[in-house]
Amino acid sequence: MSAPTAPKERSFPSIEFTDAEAGALDFPSSKSRKYSYFEPVKKRATMYEDVTVDVQPDPDRYLTQGWIYGFGDGPGGYPKEWTTAQSSDWHAFRDPNEEWDQTIYRNNSAVVHQVELCLTNAKRAHAYSGWNRPWLNFIERNLGAWMHAENGMALHVFTSIQRSGPVNMINTAVAVNAAHKMRFAQDLALFNLDLDDEVADFDGSAHIDVWRNAPEWQPTREAVERLTAIGDWCKLLFVTNIVFEQLVGSLFRSELVMQVAARNGDYITPTIVGTGEHDYARDLAYTRNLFRMLSRDDEHGEANKALFAEWMAEWVPRCLDAANALQPIWSQPAEKSVTFATSMDAAKAKFAEVLESIEVEIPKELNK
Repeated sequence: MSAPTAPKERSFPSIEFTDAEAGALDFPSSKSRKYSYFEPVKKRATMYEDVTVDVQPDPDRYLTQGWIYGFGDGPGGYPKEWTTAQSSDWHAFRDPNEEWDQTIYRNNSAVVHQVELCLTNAKRAHAYSGWNRPWLNFIERNLGAWMHAENGMALHVFTSIQRSGPVNMINTAVAVNAAHKMRFAQDLALFNLDLDDEVADFDGSAHIDVWRNAPEWQPTREAVERLTAIGDWCKLLFVTNIVFEQLVGSLFRSELVMQVAARNGDYITPTIVGTGEHDYARDLAYTRNLFRMLSRDDEHGEANKALFAEWMAEWVPRCLDAANALQPIWSQPAEKSVTFATSMDAAKAKFAEVLESIEVEIPKELNK
């Protein structure tokens, strides 16, 4: 029997402390108060900034090798050439609403619940039976027609450009804008169906012929269809949210429907249309921030203002024509608490306030 051999000695490398191990009091950058790869607007980054800023790649910041993918016709990624507007730093934009995935679902869920509760209570209380015939005609023709405008903007304006901006913060805001328009158009459609079911002589399909053929609605229809033909995403956003929505959209929703509904015994329609106005107020807030940023740009601000003036020279007269063509519908309700002239003056005044807030000169057509 052989004698036992001595255990083999193993060599281990000695532990070398670098002051970067877990729990070290001092480590590289431990004295720094900055932990983010971007510059937040306030002292600390918000959740909105954490999930939107620089999510979309950009060769000007991190892709040192350029775009790693592209389109068949040449441009790669998110080309800045998709708009004639220019910015020294598109990444400076922030949505004041701080919209991101979670807020889209939370906010829209609350609105949908409110609309459903309103419509359910209206049917339970037979609220529609107290409406006068002229007001029912107004709703079936005009509110139904406006549903087509909202749907057109949802599908062919905001949805079409929700990935066209050069940074994720802009594209996220536009995507939320599209969701707002889709949901509001759906709310109007459900309201129309409820009225068709509950009111014996309510024509739930009248809005189709009105949108296609009624003379007072054709300039509005033409304006919406012309919007969908604009290829420049920034121009489309400016013309829709600042010009068309102020001179036509808010004129109809806020300065007419919201003003005269209660006088005609209708407390349901203002609740539903009010959600659309609330959405627009939020969408206008991010739009105002974007175009104020472009107007104040140190390098491109003056050129951008001149560009905005060109866009308005084309679209302000067109939207004013559409607004003026709608004048006959102001006389349709039985109880008229507001005149077209009063509504138009209010819409123009609000439009001028928006232009002043983004530091753009008020067009001369507005004073005609």
